[in-house]
Amino acid sequence: MKPIICAFFVSAVFFAQPDAVAANTAEDTTYVIPIKGMIERGLVYAVKRGIKEAKERGAGAIILDMDTPGGKLGSCEEIVNLLLDTPVTTYTFVNPRAISAGAIIAFATDKIYMTPSALIGDAMPILMSPLPFGSPQEPGEGLKEKIMSPTVALIRAAAQQKGHDTNLAEAMVRPEFEYKIGEDVISPAGNLVTLTSLDAERKVGKDQHPLLSSGTVKTLDDLLKTIGRSDSTLVIIEITPAERIARLIEGFPLSGILLALGLLGLYVEFKTPGFGFPGIAGILLLAIWFWGHNVAGVAGIGELILFIFGIVLLLIEIFLIPGFGYVGVTGIVCIGTAIAMGMVEHLPSGPLFRFPEGRMDISILNIAIAVIGVFTGGILLAKLLPKTHMFQTIMLGKQLSHESGFQAAPDTTGMIGMHGTALTPLRPAGTGEIDGKRVNVVARGEFIDKDKSIVVAEVHGNRIVVEIADNSSSKI
Repeated sequence: MKPIICAFFVSAVFFAQPDAVAANTAEDTTYVIPIKGMIERGLVYAVKRGIKEAKERGAGAIILDMDTPGGKLGSCEEIVNLLLDTPVTTYTFVNPRAISAGAIIAFATDKIYMTPSALIGDAMPILMSPLPFGSPQEPGEGLKEKIMSPTVALIRAAAQQKGHDTNLAEAMVRPEFEYKIGEDVISPAGNLVTLTSLDAERKVGKDQHPLLSSGTVKTLDDLLKTIGRSDSTLVIIEITPAERIARLIEGFPLSGILLALGLLGLYVEFKTPGFGFPGIAGILLLAIWFWGHNVAGVAGIGELILFIFGIVLLLIEIFLIPGFGYVGVTGIVCIGTAIAMGMVEHLPSGPLFRFPEGRMDISILNIAIAVIGVFTGGILLAKLLPKTHMFQTIMLGKQLSHESGFQAAPDTTGMIGMHGTALTPLRPAGTGEIDGKRVNVVARGEFIDKDKSIVVAEVHGNRIVVEIADNSSSKI
């Protein structure tokens, strides 16, 4: 036994060694997340994935390789929150622009470095035209402060948490804010602060700390050398094709269209017998909708399970339970709740459900498209579908009328006036013998005891009405 025990411990130490080495060298990994072009939803997915991987792997640093003219404020806010929540040391490499939303994101990192020709600043929010090729415009006086105040709070909060100058941050957002160092006016009132690399690395204060930039470097490799991570393993995060597709699915108006078509397919399936193409198409479209929202970081596995549970309840209501009751209503509620929750943002920390700025409007628009699409599509299909060739093949078009020789019950009108005997008590229904045949009859006026003589008074299809023969004036 001793050799076996010794071999076990030796094997355990041998196989455990790579894990120990990996744990010791995990901090030698540096994640690089490119912030290129406009800041929008697609970039949020990549940043969220990169930060998550860096945290799970225990990376030593995250570098934002930034060259952006700005972008959507809602997406900027999400990225700022992600950066402020991560325990990994973060750097911004301004290469060569960090304008508007890019400057706000840079303030949410621990250190900022710039290339010799880099610019950072000019973070005042503007309104984008809803038209595809419309030009941006400054918000009116009534709306300006409503937009400006949260933006100032966002950049000041980032600056406070990361140790940057909050007054400098606010001067990049408010043009009326004068920024000066001692008696030296860096930016007079009426101008937005935009700094060059030389301006940003200017030494200020008694301790001669840099104004904003910790240094000027030419390339990413130079930055890695400067921060002592030239030998680290680089992991570069890029937007994947799946994230690009998810961005389209989750955005306006495709999200609302997919949702409308999927729900419409389920509605048609519910209105037609059996289970076929409309139901399969509806489930597939809704599955695509949930996949896109899941990749986008909105819909989680909980929403998907709730949606599947609702579908199962609806199928049970359709195929196993007659009529429509509590099971079907519960299924519809589960589906609606899953869809509503699938549009709510899930962030790594903070409230369980929250709508970042601008997200509420997109969700409401998508839901409006879905509701209008299902309502309009249901009316059109109710009018047009019965006229199509496909529907004619599954619909009974021939009328089974009496004139065509069809009848629901045999003709019994000839039994009127015939006599018989009550085989059972008629109270009022029972069994009688008429013309030597055993038939179901109904007493008229009063109950009739067994073995009483009866006569047929009325016939309504298969309903034969009789009365006591002694009180009847019917002819034999």
